[in-house]
Amino acid sequence: MPSATQNEINGKDAVKLVENGCIAIGEGANMPTTPEGVKVFLEAGIAYGPGKAANAGGVATSALEMQQNASRDSWNHEYTEQRLRLIMKNIHQLCYETAEEYGTPGNYVNGANIAGFIKVANAMVAMGLI
Repeated sequence: MPSATQNEINGKDAVKLVENGCIAIGEGANMPTTPEGVKVFLEAGIAYGPGKAANAGGVATSALEMQQNASRDSWNHEYTEQRLRLIMKNIHQLCYETAEEYGTPGNYVNGANIAGFIKVANAMVAMGLI
């Protein structure tokens, strides 16, 4: 679970991980794996959760905190966890379904990238920017 800095795992590192039996990578940072490393993971067919999806919990938690503060409310731990769990399940489902829809089933990199692009594009259209 690379989670410190950008470009922690390069292609050579990824090959070594796969050769040593790594079955899953869940990124906990922004872009900790180089594009070459990502390619190795995808070609090896291991479970790969790109940072923009797998690391979304931190961003979502910050948003929940801001929402709580803006409403001058105080949520208990269980309520916050319940909301975060739903957010993360929805992110997973969206990445999975988008990858399927665009012809790359199981590819969470494509699913996250395409879903993110569509979300931004729809917002730009709604705002009249394009």
